[in-house]
Amino acid sequence: MDNKLTIYQVFTRLFGNKNSSVKADGFIEENGVGKFDDFTVQALAEIRNLGISHLWYTGIIRHASVSNYQNAGIGNSHPSLVKGFAGSPYAISDYYDVDPDLANNVDKRMAEFEALVSRTHDAGLKVIIDFVPNHVFRQYHSIQKPAGIADLGENDNPEQAFSPNNNFYYLPGTSFKLPEGIEQPEKLKTLVALPPYYENPAKATGNDQFTPNPGKDDWYETIKLNYGVDFLNKKTKHFSPIPDTWKKMLDILLFWASKNIDGFRCDMAKMVPVEFWQWAILRTREVYPNIIFIAEIYNPLEYHNYIKTGKFDYLYDKVGLYDTLKNILTENGSARLITGCWQMLEGIDRHMLRFLENHDEIRLASRFFTENPLAGIPAMTIAAALNTGPVMIYSGQEVGEPAAGVAGFSGDDGKTTIYDYFNIPEHQKWMNNGAFDGGKLSQNQKELRDFYRKILTLCKSSPAISRGRFYDLMWANGQHTEFDRDKVYVFLRYNVEQALLILVSFDKTKKQKVRVKIPEHAFGEIGLQQFSFLNAREILWQRTSMIFPKDEAIKRGIEIELNPLDAVIYELRPV
Repeated sequence: MDNKLTIYQVFTRLFGNKNSSVKADGFIEENGVGKFDDFTVQALAEIRNLGISHLWYTGIIRHASVSNYQNAGIGNSHPSLVKGFAGSPYAISDYYDVDPDLANNVDKRMAEFEALVSRTHDAGLKVIIDFVPNHVFRQYHSIQKPAGIADLGENDNPEQAFSPNNNFYYLPGTSFKLPEGIEQPEKLKTLVALPPYYENPAKATGNDQFTPNPGKDDWYETIKLNYGVDFLNKKTKHFSPIPDTWKKMLDILLFWASKNIDGFRCDMAKMVPVEFWQWAILRTREVYPNIIFIAEIYNPLEYHNYIKTGKFDYLYDKVGLYDTLKNILTENGSARLITGCWQMLEGIDRHMLRFLENHDEIRLASRFFTENPLAGIPAMTIAAALNTGPVMIYSGQEVGEPAAGVAGFSGDDGKTTIYDYFNIPEHQKWMNNGAFDGGKLSQNQKELRDFYRKILTLCKSSPAISRGRFYDLMWANGQHTEFDRDKVYVFLRYNVEQALLILVSFDKTKKQKVRVKIPEHAFGEIGLQQFSFLNAREILWQRTSMIFPKDEAIKRGIEIELNPLDAVIYELRPV
């Protein structure tokens, strides 16, 4: 059974927004918002046909915003604490609720989410949602928690800076102060003038800031959750008896798992003790054995710990492969650097989630990155085909969305905003006012999307890519001049069913005419050592096949021509 995950991340509130006349800092009434119902049967079928196995719905759990849902019993968030008008999806205001923006009928918002999960499964896709364990919105208050569950902080003793029984960290004798320059937006003041936000005693801020005066770049709208680590006392651990926060967060995991979802993407997992993850993941799997856990983690020194001890299935490969590919594409880094990416992982490649875009990163087609969506052809081929671990794309990537201009809070930074009511213009062309048929895409966009369909489909259909082994050929191609090792990367993927030769060129302007050597040892590894002649059939673009003597590949190399920003995948079979 194929086991390689292909994940499509969607920013749920933006995906289905059809408004093409949005303006910076627009209210929901002005700019519109996508809904659960925008994920129609047709939309889901087209996403699956892209070669996708899992849909990551970002921004499901209710978070702070300036929109008014008091008629549904939802208290307003203080606007000075809300980043943008739609708010960060990682400033959770009720762990047991869904974002009311996404529902057509706010009173039935959970039922609409449950229907989305069922519809997604009916389309042959699996569902991933965020679990945000490290921090919550400063005004966190659950109105949807099940009976018998105390709210976070409800039983805390705020006179204690630290206690394993507290859910938050306190700074007794202090009052919280917003960063300089952060105040209620002028646009909101015309509607309602509110007194300043008040918090006494101040609580520690989400990004481990134990000060009542966080800075503008801190996660000032959030408060840090206490998992029994005494940060102000050499980070001593108090895990026995089990801290109260552990129990509350396990309840939240089990609540969402009961909604028939298939996995959690765990925000900033490294900021939560690995001991908690082991305890919570094992207990969640006692009830839901097939649920997957993905960790957002940026410290390679902790990778093995969070896999082996923490029991995560997959980790972000950001500081390894993503940063290396970005360096190659933007700083003219050498393709040889890719070899170091898999070497540093020491055999845990299958646990690494690869990507070129997500909601935290600059869009590939942005002027702040490559400006050229075709750069995704070699880079995505590497990210997708290097090993059996998951690969992910971000909605709009497949049609070259550049995230140009100012949406609101985040400014003009080359990222699709996560804080504002806005749209994704190039994605809207594929959406085509709800037809989801690509009717407004240019020919170049259609061809780009077709590339993503081909490479993602190969991830699932190719036995060598989905469950095979890896053989780096760069070491065998360093001694002859007909191979530019700074621009071209070459490797094999193989198992007993299939052997693939994969080449990419990062050269932006010139064709690369290379001779690729395949050493005798490699032929032995892939099980083709006994054959004198081999057929190489190109399966990504269906380019011309070739027949070559094995001895020629060993001694002189096979001649292959690559276009600028190109990728080719040859299936090797005996003649």
